[in-house]
Amino acid sequence: MIVGTAGHIDHGKTALVRALTGVNTDRLPEEKARGISIDLGFAYRPLPDGDVLGFVDVPGHVRFIHNMLAGAAGVDFVLLVIAADDGPMPQTGEHLAIIELLGIRRGLIALTKCDLVDARRRAAAIAEVEELTAGTPFASAEIVPVSSITREGLDGLESRLLAEAVVATRHRVGGGFRMAVDRRFALTGAGTVVTGTVFAGEVAIGDNVIVTPSGLNARVRGLHANNAQAARAKAGQRCAINLSGTDVSLERIQRGDWIVTPALHAPTDRIDVQLQLLTSASRPLSHWSSMHLHIGTAHVAAHVALLGDAPITPGAMGLAQLVTDRPIAALAGDRLVLRQPSARQTVAGGIVLDPWPPNRGRRRPERQLVLAALAAPTVEGAMEGLIRSEPGWFASDRYCRATNLTPEEAAAAISHITARNLAVQAGSFLVSKAVWDELRHAILDALDKHHTGQPDAQGLEMGRLRLALPKRYPLELVAGAADLLRREGLVGRSGPWWHRQGHSAHLSGADQNMWKRIQPSLAKLPFSPPRVRDLADALEIKEDIVRSLLRRLARVGTVIEVANDHFYLRPAVAALAALAHQTAAEHSDVLATNEFRDRIVTGRKVAIQILEFFDKSGVTTRRGEARIVRKEKLALFGPSIV
Repeated sequence: MIVGTAGHIDHGKTALVRALTGVNTDRLPEEKARGISIDLGFAYRPLPDGDVLGFVDVPGHVRFIHNMLAGAAGVDFVLLVIAADDGPMPQTGEHLAIIELLGIRRGLIALTKCDLVDARRRAAAIAEVEELTAGTPFASAEIVPVSSITREGLDGLESRLLAEAVVATRHRVGGGFRMAVDRRFALTGAGTVVTGTVFAGEVAIGDNVIVTPSGLNARVRGLHANNAQAARAKAGQRCAINLSGTDVSLERIQRGDWIVTPALHAPTDRIDVQLQLLTSASRPLSHWSSMHLHIGTAHVAAHVALLGDAPITPGAMGLAQLVTDRPIAALAGDRLVLRQPSARQTVAGGIVLDPWPPNRGRRRPERQLVLAALAAPTVEGAMEGLIRSEPGWFASDRYCRATNLTPEEAAAAISHITARNLAVQAGSFLVSKAVWDELRHAILDALDKHHTGQPDAQGLEMGRLRLALPKRYPLELVAGAADLLRREGLVGRSGPWWHRQGHSAHLSGADQNMWKRIQPSLAKLPFSPPRVRDLADALEIKEDIVRSLLRRLARVGTVIEVANDHFYLRPAVAALAALAHQTAAEHSDVLATNEFRDRIVTGRKVAIQILEFFDKSGVTTRRGEARIVRKEKLALFGPSIV
């Protein structure tokens, strides 16, 4: 369990942590000289069961509230520290509001400096604390009178903390690894080290991670979990990670960054959120207000784009899109705090609903329904709400990534929804039953019409099939739906062409005879076959007749027009794709034009034409002058001749 302190300056937070752990968390020379905490401090207390209790000590001065927020974001349990002689002070109230906005519901109230007051003042201070916490989640929190000098009450406080430590952390054990960086430093012989609280998942020595939002690739060279050397760290622990990598340096990592599993690297400069404006806010929150946004350990400037028709009044809730001045890392469910531009007052907090929202149509009624669905307290509730909202489908893989679900958690939720006949899973999409029936009929009808109008064509490529539908569906949804219909035996696929099951295009007798004359010429030099004009001259057939036949054969799928009037046999194109992959694999997975040209033993111009065709087909992706081969696309052209 990670325990965080909170409270006004000079109320004894650091002294209390020192009394409980023996560690002075004021580590900076300025802190020791001035006698106040400026930045975050950390301490650890071993537990009888071998586990460790971690403490995050935060500064109490209003000028350092940004540091307090960075520390409070990752704690499980709060020690709200209030001095008996002073009673609640301005930062006591603000820290209490921040704790509530961050969703921290577990804590104790330590009434410190009890050695300085008499019984009457102690009773008055307790009454003041009860008045302050009334109506908050801490209204029923136990108030423990203590003294760090005489050690009054410390044994009882320790016992309560030990009892609380057996309660599960508020951080997610499952999901991909996420750690919010609150400190970074360099160690001689080790290099760059970052520390923070693990918000979700696990990490082990040797794992590949990404520093987000910057995108630095790194490897876990060493680990400390809860102040002890470890091979693995998990959610709820304080963690120190020794990072290695060619791009990793102390200067390129900052507080506010996250260390994440590669799948969770998805920077964003806008997030859709549900906001709660504090009753203490001095004015309503209006559209495009400038604010300080605190999320995780990050602190950035942001504008508040309200999604409702009116300002959010003090004490009320509302939907908004926060547009940040630089990219941040965020996932659904992350807590956030907003402070005034002057950084003198906390005014609101909230929770992320969508970390990657659209930047257009954000105030449309349909979008409001989607956000209402995302605000549901359970995964299944959110999925059901999304299914019932317009347009009647959603990308389940995107949702599961945004909520950091494990594959098992995602599969269980989807299975439960489909088993209740609420939706159909089509590829990575969940589609409402009504929309599925409509889409299913549209795909079958489009293929039937195509076969009737062009009986000599094999079918429709996926892009053309999508355009043939009466509504504009996402390409990935249409592909998933077509594949589901294929598994049902209603649709077939021949290479890139989709068609009704059993449909087969046929050539006339004359065309078949002509093809028997042309085919050997294409097969003789499969990687650089003659063009239409050369074929026509060699076979003494009119050029337009040869072109017409080859284009009809291209619709059937027998040949592929790689470049204008340059047709290849389909197996030859499959072989070229395989050779492109092999060539790239031999050169650090990067495909250079000259290396590919040498492999297929042809001219540079022809090699470029082939590679540009692969770019259009999705087999390759340009990276400057080189290319990356997408292995999942290699089967696009069917079996190879080699």
